[in-house]
Amino acid sequence: MAVWTLGLNHTTAPIDLRERFAFASEKLDQSLQSLRRSFASHKEVTILSTCNRTEIYCAGDAVHLPQTLSWLAQTGQTPVEMLRSHTYWLEGDASARHALRVASGLDSMVLGESQILGQLKTAVRLAADSGVLGTTLNQLFQRSFAVAKEVRTATDIGAHSVSMAAACVRLASRLFENIKDTHVLFVGAGEMIELCVAHFASKSPRSITIANRSAERADVLAALHGGTCMPLADLPRRLHEFDVVISCTASTLPLIGLGAVESALRARKNRPILMVDLAVPRDIEPEVKKLSDVYLYTIDDLTEVIQSGQSHRQAAVVEAEVIINQGVQKFMTWLDQRSHVPLIQELNLQADAWRQTEVERARKKIEKGESIDCVLESLSLGLMKKMLNGPLRELHHKESLQRDRASEAVKHMFLNSST
Repeated sequence: MAVWTLGLNHTTAPIDLRERFAFASEKLDQSLQSLRRSFASHKEVTILSTCNRTEIYCAGDAVHLPQTLSWLAQTGQTPVEMLRSHTYWLEGDASARHALRVASGLDSMVLGESQILGQLKTAVRLAADSGVLGTTLNQLFQRSFAVAKEVRTATDIGAHSVSMAAACVRLASRLFENIKDTHVLFVGAGEMIELCVAHFASKSPRSITIANRSAERADVLAALHGGTCMPLADLPRRLHEFDVVISCTASTLPLIGLGAVESALRARKNRPILMVDLAVPRDIEPEVKKLSDVYLYTIDDLTEVIQSGQSHRQAAVVEAEVIINQGVQKFMTWLDQRSHVPLIQELNLQADAWRQTEVERARKKIEKGESIDCVLESLSLGLMKKMLNGPLRELHHKESLQRDRASEAVKHMFLNSST
C-alpha cells in the first residue's frame, strides 16, 4: 500500500491562489467522492482545507500524484502547470512525516498552534462519514493525533506562541493609542472569531459588536463578552461606526466591498480603520487595501507579528522532531507489515482447508466405529504431513542454493521457535 500527499500552503502559494482551493465543509462530501472517482481504481482519500493550507492525502496500490494534481487543478479552474509550481508532492515516509508535523503544529504559520489539530480531526471525521477514509489513512491520522498529543505534553512547542487572535490585538495596539477607546466589529462567529473576541474583550474596548448570518451563535458569543449583535445586512450602513473590523466567515464571496468602505471613510471624516481579513476565500475586497486611512491585513500579512516569538521555541522543535521521527518509523513499519496481509490471509485459508479436511476424515472414522486414539493419531499425522510437505519438498530441491535457503527458513520457523 502506498501513501502520498499533494498540497499548497501559506509558504508555497499566495492567498489569491489558495482561496481558489478552499473547500467548504458542507460541500466536502461531494468533493471527496469526486476525487476518489478521478482514480481508475479504489483509493482512500482525505482533504484538509484551512485558511493556510489545502492538502490531499491519499492511499492506494500505487502513487498517483499526477492524477491528484489534475483533479485539484480542474476543481480550482487553474492551469496544471501554474498549480504545479505552488504545490508540494510527498510520498511514503515523507508523506507520513508531513501529516505528523501538521498535526503537531510544526508546519503552521503559528508554530506550535493547536487549532490545526482540531481542523485535521474534523477533516478525518468528514472523510470517514463519506466512506472514503480507509484503513491506511485512518491509521496514519490516528498516529498523527497520538504524536501531536505527545509533542504538546513532552515539549514546550506551544510556549511563547503568538496566535492569530493575539496578532490582531497587537496590530490594533500599534495603530490606536488605547484599545479601550475603540469600537470593534467582528464579522462571523466561528472558532477563529471566538478567539479574537476573547482577546479583544480582555483589553476592554469601548464596544464589541458581532455580525453573523446565524443570529443564535452571534447572540451567545456577544452575551459571553458583553457585546451586541447586528444583522449582516446592516454592514454597509453601519461600517463607519467601527475602528477595528475583524472578519472570518465561510462565505465564498466578499462581504465587505470597496464602495462600502469608501462610504464609511467619508462618514468617519477619514479617521483610520484597521481591517483584518482572516478568511480564505477573503471576506474583504482586496482593492480596499489601496484606500488611504484603511489598514487592511490578510492572514498572510500577519507573518511578521506571529513569528516574533518563534526563536524561543526552536529547542522544543528539535525535541518534537525526535518524537515525530519515532512516529513515522512506527507507521512505516505497520505499512510494510500490511503488504504481507494478503499472503497471511491466504496462508490462514490454506491451513483452515487442511484442518477441515482432516476433521471430516476423523468424523468418518468415528462413524465407522474406530477408536478415539486411532482417530486422533490419524488426524494429527494427516495435519503433520500437510504442514511439512512444502518444506520437505524444498529441502530436496535439485538446486543447492534453493536447498540452503529452505534449510535456513526451516530452522528459523520450526527449530528455533519455542513450543
